[in-house]
Amino acid sequence: MSEADDRKRLAALRAEINQHNFRYYVLDRPTVPDAEYDALMRELEAIEAKHPDWITPDSPTQTVGAPPSHVFETVEHQVPMLSLDNAFDADEFTAFDRRVRERLGRDEPITYLAEPKFDGLAISLTYEGGVLARAATRGDGRRGEDVTDNVRTIETVPYSIDLPVDSRIEIRGEVVMTHESFAEINRRAERRGEKVFANPRNAAAGSLRQKDPKVTASRPLHFFAYGIGAAEGIEAPETQSGWLDWFERLGFVVAEHRDRVEGLEAAQAFHASLGEKRAGLAFDIDGVVFKVDSLADQQRLGFVARAPRWAIAWKFPAEEKLTQVRDVEFQVGRTGALTPVARVEPVAVGGVTVANVTLHNMDEIERKDVRVGDWVRVRRAGDVIPEIIEVLPEKRPPDARKIELPDSCPECGSEVLRDEEQAVARCTGGLFCPAQRREAIRHFASRKAMDIDGLGEKWITLFLERELVEHVDDLFRLNRDDLVALPRMGAKSADNLLDSLEKAKETTLGRFLYALGIREVGEVTAESLARHFRDLDALMAASEEELQTVEDVGPVVARHVRAFFQQPHNREVIDGLLAAGIHWPTPEGPADDAPLAGKTFVITGTLPDMTRDEASDRLTALGAKVTGSVSKKTTALVAGEAGGSKLDKAEKLGVPVLDAEAFARLLENPSTLDTDR
Repeated sequence: MSEADDRKRLAALRAEINQHNFRYYVLDRPTVPDAEYDALMRELEAIEAKHPDWITPDSPTQTVGAPPSHVFETVEHQVPMLSLDNAFDADEFTAFDRRVRERLGRDEPITYLAEPKFDGLAISLTYEGGVLARAATRGDGRRGEDVTDNVRTIETVPYSIDLPVDSRIEIRGEVVMTHESFAEINRRAERRGEKVFANPRNAAAGSLRQKDPKVTASRPLHFFAYGIGAAEGIEAPETQSGWLDWFERLGFVVAEHRDRVEGLEAAQAFHASLGEKRAGLAFDIDGVVFKVDSLADQQRLGFVARAPRWAIAWKFPAEEKLTQVRDVEFQVGRTGALTPVARVEPVAVGGVTVANVTLHNMDEIERKDVRVGDWVRVRRAGDVIPEIIEVLPEKRPPDARKIELPDSCPECGSEVLRDEEQAVARCTGGLFCPAQRREAIRHFASRKAMDIDGLGEKWITLFLERELVEHVDDLFRLNRDDLVALPRMGAKSADNLLDSLEKAKETTLGRFLYALGIREVGEVTAESLARHFRDLDALMAASEEELQTVEDVGPVVARHVRAFFQQPHNREVIDGLLAAGIHWPTPEGPADDAPLAGKTFVITGTLPDMTRDEASDRLTALGAKVTGSVSKKTTALVAGEAGGSKLDKAEKLGVPVLDAEAFARLLENPSTLDTDR
């Protein structure tokens, strides 16, 4: 670049960085990830290194933070709150260590205090005579904002500490928010229709800089002490680690993951070790801070314009980056849920290249207003799937397009349904859809469905891999030769499985309907449908209005049942099952004069003479309805041994409880039911 180009770029960089500083330190709404900001600063530093006579006192390389806002009173720091220089790899940290040893005139290894670099808001606490007198933000390093009333609401900030009456001390540290608290605050904001925070750092800063301390008090913040400003009237320790031990004795929280490390290799090992723990920590950290431990050596090393020469922040690979959404595809999960996945311009995040980012569901897309073509902030923490945490609308291109939910499944072409009250959209081709095959077969074979003994997930996976089974009806076309040829499938196991498949052909219409895996159709609803229609063809031809005449079937269930049977692929599989020989006796209709018609029971615990499924079938045959949860409408609870929470709830609600003997009498003579209900 020419000198004119350098001057032009210098002015542009300074203006852009100052704007980012204002948004980060004053508005708590940064528009670029730290990695992007760091890249701009390094470009500015390179130009100023090339032209040192161009450096001015107001350059971002010579200043800290941004001027305080006018929302709070301004506070003068007795000792400036400086920033830290950064290292982004082992070579840069090695260069820092070499500079330290050269300035101190030493060849032997330097002892450093190593501690996490918390990603929060820097705060200075002033204690006079052991009592908290003032709390201030960093601001521009010389002047900050008085946030004393808000800081007093933080439980980990002691109101008073054991110090001499004539003492005065500034204790520096970071205010942060846990991942768990951050998620809860955003959930509450979503419920109220308010803007959510992009990350825990923004949430912590925004919570601390509230006009009303009651708002701050409602948000769980934590303070970690890590440094000192002015100190008068106390006996100072000789090391940085000594200060942290002293803070801890006074009642402050300090970093658990800290250590004194000697020399380069120990420092690099600590950085690597904490990097591995990073994803499992409760708080966000973005690197390790290394400080020369000896305070005498710190004094000899001194400061540059905006940072001490005796400390450096060795950053981890960035977990957040900016990239652009190129396209959006919908993936179908094993339960039919459609998950939108953004194809983004590949970018290195957290040490890996990210090209695909989950968008979770349509509600998430609509809430964040993500569009194809948008510039977005992408985050990856540890092994967590990368996600878009923020859209930058100011960078949206004119041709950006909205993301639409597909009408048909991208895997099988079946209709896609999305209930109004649910965020997840699902494919209705449950029996046919390739993406849902494993789950459809597993559910079909389960104990409360077709009860195919011996058909576990291991065999289902193997059948699909060997292409012996494509859909559930193919199970009944398995032959002995194919089975015994499989690894670890002996002749006896093959015969047992074939026997189970043969037994499963004789079932009930209710079990068969439940086995189909229709969305929202559980055991009770399946039984109600069977007893109402009594014929599969009649059920498959029923309209949504006709379906809603069945007990427990509302508009949502009716819509799912109708959509399922309207899919030609599902009908093909059902025809295949019937052709394989699956059959059932015609269910008895819901006779009004049935002994227990209109009664509702719940079964819990272990009965001595029958399983709970058998007990449920006996009650259903007498016209009763069996549900899974106790309510005020429950006629009685049948309680065997170890009844648990359902028994407790029944007693609390005053629901009659039948023990095994009373239940046996009821089945023998339903007229003995006397519940006063």
